[in-house]
Amino acid sequence: MSGPVLTYLAFDYGLKRVGVATGNSLTRQAQPLRTIAAEGKPRFEQIGQLIEEWRPNALVIGVPFHPDGAEHDNTVRARKFGGQLRGRFHLPVHEVDERYSTTEAIAMGARDLDAASAAILLQQYFNDHSEPSES
Repeated sequence: MSGPVLTYLAFDYGLKRVGVATGNSLTRQAQPLRTIAAEGKPRFEQIGQLIEEWRPNALVIGVPFHPDGAEHDNTVRARKFGGQLRGRFHLPVHEVDERYSTTEAIAMGARDLDAASAAILLQQYFNDHSEPSES
């Protein structure tokens, strides 16, 4: 791998909770961090603290779809959340199809399903992108 090591934060968006994971372009291994159980301004304050701590180059969000690939209400909500992240923190936001991430986290026996789901999303991003980039 050439170039700088890029750090990522990934988010598994939910109405009540947001799972968070981190990883970087050197190890290409995602690690669950925590779940934010807050809404509105407190949610974005906690996300801001994580961004200040980890200083990511880019963010990854999970976008849900029906099994057949069709969009639904939560697809729109997740994309809106991604737009809010982009607007508030001025970082690139990459979308990953999050179908079955929670099911996979359950199968792995994760203690924190939301954070584990975020790690699964970030790992999927790494697996799908041979050379992650900032944009």
